[in-house]
Amino acid sequence: MIYLNNAATTLQKPPCVVQAVVDAMNGQGSCGRGSHTSELSAARSIFYTREMLARLFTFRHPERVVFTANATQALNAALWGLLNPGDHVIATDWDHNSVLRPLHTLAKERGVKVDYLPADRQGRLEYDQLEGLLRPSTKLLVGTHASNLTGNLLDVARMSAFAQKHGLVFLLDAAQTAGSTPISMEKMGVHLLAFTGHKGLMGPQGSGGLCVAPGVELRPLLSGGTGVRSFEEDQPQEYPEHLEAGTLNGHGLAGLGAAVDFILETGVETIHAHELALTERFVRGLRDIPGVTLYGDFSGDRAPVVALNLEGWDPAAAADELAQAYDIAVRPGIHCAPRMHRALGTQDTGCLRFSFGWYTTEEDIDAALAALREMTQ
Repeated sequence: MIYLNNAATTLQKPPCVVQAVVDAMNGQGSCGRGSHTSELSAARSIFYTREMLARLFTFRHPERVVFTANATQALNAALWGLLNPGDHVIATDWDHNSVLRPLHTLAKERGVKVDYLPADRQGRLEYDQLEGLLRPSTKLLVGTHASNLTGNLLDVARMSAFAQKHGLVFLLDAAQTAGSTPISMEKMGVHLLAFTGHKGLMGPQGSGGLCVAPGVELRPLLSGGTGVRSFEEDQPQEYPEHLEAGTLNGHGLAGLGAAVDFILETGVETIHAHELALTERFVRGLRDIPGVTLYGDFSGDRAPVVALNLEGWDPAAAADELAQAYDIAVRPGIHCAPRMHRALGTQDTGCLRFSFGWYTTEEDIDAALAALREMTQ
């Protein structure tokens, strides 16, 4: 099998991740729910993962690394926790439904106003329109670090400078970049960073989180048991308990901690360089294949994601052919990015997405190119 669907999830995990999950399942109790060695082991493991993630994201407040089940829950926690009736948000055409749908619901239920920074036919955001979208009630600027459709990277410096200039909270969706693209919350000026554990971080599914900078306070999305301050009816104000209710996925977070260890030891820059080289190899090969339409801007740094269509092929049929005839896994469709497809003009058919990871090889790339050549003959 040739797996080229890493933007959905990384299929292959470092062996240390699997071992960490097995070890946790064989001897780890429930964090904050007892004083036995098994419970203390869980508490230490979970806080260690917070510390490793804070180190990875250059964030000096590990206690404000809040764990969730995925990036979608993290983004909901940020949006529902921050926004009030009448607030205005600037989002972008790149955003995933994990941002678009909560904003739509907030608009209906709380009267939140939303404007979107548009993308052109190449998928490039039109940053010069930011000032025109600003309102007196604008509170939040949200953007995805990399488009999950084209792989183009957000101009974080420009977005951050705009947020700082106008006193806005800046929320960065790092679902496609955490673990595979260097991120520094402090240098980037990011106030809220949402991430998932199972993609570039190469951890287990069911793990994710939200980094909340000091000075940004959120209402809890969930309330309930925390193991501390049990006589208080309100959710504790201290982080991380303020935004964490119920038993955490301790086994998954043990695996995530091992994954971050692996990434830090390997080097995010090394991982990014490997994936970028594979992407460039793939794009070079595609340019020699007739009938291939590429989407996005390939002029600079990017995430390892490539969207295309093949002349004469419906994307879903092309994905089925790759799977059945060549044993290659890719992702067809709309990719939960409807606004981006409208911007690119692919809303009626969708497209075919190839995405690479740390365990993707040059041989995988060449096999995919050979398959596409045969399919277009």
